[in-house]
Amino acid sequence: MIAALSLAACSPGPATQSAQKGASAPMMDDPYLWLEEVEGERALEQVKAWNASTAAELTADADFEAYRQRGEAILSNPDRIATPYHIMGDMVSNFWTDTKNTHGLWRVATIDDYLAGTPAWRTLLDLDALSEAENKNWVWGSVTCLAPEYDRCLIRMSDGGSDAGVLREFDVSRAAFVEDGFVVGEAKHDFTWVDADTILISSDFGPGTLTQSGYGRQVKMWKRGQTLADAPLIKEIAVEDVGFGVSYGRTRAKNYPLITRNMTFWDYEYFHVRPDGSLVKVPMPQTATVSEMFAGKGIIQLNAPWGAYPAGSLLAYDLDALIERGEFGVEPVFTPTKAQSVRQIAAGKDRLYLAMLQDVSGKLLALDADWRASEVPVPDNSVVDLEAAGGTADIAFFTAQNFATPPTLFATQMGAEPAAIASLDNLFDPATVEVKQHFATSKDGTRIPYFVVRPKGATGPLPTVLHVYGGFRGGQLPTYLARHPSRIGPMAMFWVEAGNSFVLANIRGGDEYGPEWHSQVLKENRQKVHDDLYAVGEDLKASGLSSTLAASGRSNGGLVVGAAYTQRPDLFDGIIMGVPLSDMWRYDKLLAGASWTGEYGDPDIPEEWAYLGKYSPYQHLRADADYPPIMIYTSTKDDRVHPGHARKMAARMTEQGHKVYYFENIDGGHIGAADAAGEAYRAALMMIYAKDTLTTAE
Repeated sequence: MIAALSLAACSPGPATQSAQKGASAPMMDDPYLWLEEVEGERALEQVKAWNASTAAELTADADFEAYRQRGEAILSNPDRIATPYHIMGDMVSNFWTDTKNTHGLWRVATIDDYLAGTPAWRTLLDLDALSEAENKNWVWGSVTCLAPEYDRCLIRMSDGGSDAGVLREFDVSRAAFVEDGFVVGEAKHDFTWVDADTILISSDFGPGTLTQSGYGRQVKMWKRGQTLADAPLIKEIAVEDVGFGVSYGRTRAKNYPLITRNMTFWDYEYFHVRPDGSLVKVPMPQTATVSEMFAGKGIIQLNAPWGAYPAGSLLAYDLDALIERGEFGVEPVFTPTKAQSVRQIAAGKDRLYLAMLQDVSGKLLALDADWRASEVPVPDNSVVDLEAAGGTADIAFFTAQNFATPPTLFATQMGAEPAAIASLDNLFDPATVEVKQHFATSKDGTRIPYFVVRPKGATGPLPTVLHVYGGFRGGQLPTYLARHPSRIGPMAMFWVEAGNSFVLANIRGGDEYGPEWHSQVLKENRQKVHDDLYAVGEDLKASGLSSTLAASGRSNGGLVVGAAYTQRPDLFDGIIMGVPLSDMWRYDKLLAGASWTGEYGDPDIPEEWAYLGKYSPYQHLRADADYPPIMIYTSTKDDRVHPGHARKMAARMTEQGHKVYYFENIDGGHIGAADAAGEAYRAALMMIYAKDTLTTAE
């Protein structure tokens, strides 16, 4: 799979809104700008006071400690599947954490041993030992290894879990960092290999080298032995662009370095890199992506119609013809139906694998080099995730799971049925729950699917937690209830076990029905996301499924439920607002916010603030409103969505006299927790909040 630009961030110092905004925008006096100082002494004192108040109320519940302990046991269970991280020739790598290895182990085993269920793991990097030796809180980021030998790798890791991290070169044979290798200090890097002595890197190279979004606006070709300052510049973009992504694909025994220019979050240009550093642009629509390389071809995924090809289609072009001769033409690879969505694409040695959804149920296809498709058998009514593909043999690993069935890892090879490699024990009896898919009708007539998980045999309305996301093509999938349904962790299982209902809604903004499920709700059409949520909530109550109802969401989903808090307090009895955006007036000035104007719009443009301002939660809080109790959680180390959003929301609500539970984890990045213990603590807080809020409100 070809890596895309990850969301990273850099923080400007707080400034007055009058200095930041044009005169055409409303001049709102914000007394809480000081809470945008992430590590400011006054801000952190306030955070600690809020944390202490929340802990005093919620941890005092007799059930809190049991939930916390059980959650930590689940999330750090050493019996978890050792899921393949990468295939490296005849080896498979894995990143592993447990109660002993809280920071994690990066390790490898042979594919043959792995397939036999007897992997003899060799540890390459012990992050716990490294953290202790260097007095850091190292959190794993990513690794890129150079094919076909896979003896040298570039590792990204961060101190505390932020998006910014360090780059270090690693020698696999010696299981050690390379002295005098490719090393860069903390920044928002993107990097990849060109050859054994050359890498491409986009980073913070000093003043003037970052975009407004905080990403690097330059790509350099850095050769071994050079200083980074002396590395030649091969591409530079405007400061108004989002940033760069760099990656490489491998097909037919050749590596193809690739640069992605992200002009907006959803508009791109792709450039192949020749050995001399010259670039060849891929002449395709700016909304399309180069998603994989297979059989000597680049695989294009369309996110909007292009000529006769509908949105969602896969096309192919000849790599060498374009790079060496400037010749470009496309051929069709696969066209999904209206009910389908291609979620993942991964190239094996001889087959191209497509992990798909059909009415939010998983399918897996394998295509040969002539684009003939065969369906790989997978369990019914499951979510299918491609974990790794490739290697010296044609092989792909995938997991299948659903709300009531824990993940099972399968291996698929040409000419053979998929083989189950490992599966998790059920953490609850699947016969005790029932799962049904329902459809609500949104305000504009669109059918919105949602899943309801209830105790088996339950009748009548139940207290309900309704979880949503609604943006950035982030589909919400019915994965195993006990672990990470949309990152609220085991709280979902605790909630259903206690006799309640958990609902996952596939509101627009995700990719459940292809790219148009997302494009329908961009910018000025954003209110449709909120209308979808309200349609599901109203359907739950009208159908007699829900008694009391809380809306839950994190990140963009936190923004969605924050808007619900101010727009429809009559519909909801509680709100769980995680790592949220809330101030859409200033979001583009905080951390990575400027990169999301393609999703939301630009508040500096009066016409765009006109619709942003209609739902921005922070601006719509009212002292005289009858709001339900709300729980807000975030992380100090989140350098993607600024914690100031959560802090300012809590401060204004508290000032107005509304009930707020607030929790800010000092570590953890955008995920909101740095380890299993932190995630379990937060899950227990959410469980007690929901129990107290929804069962009391019945």
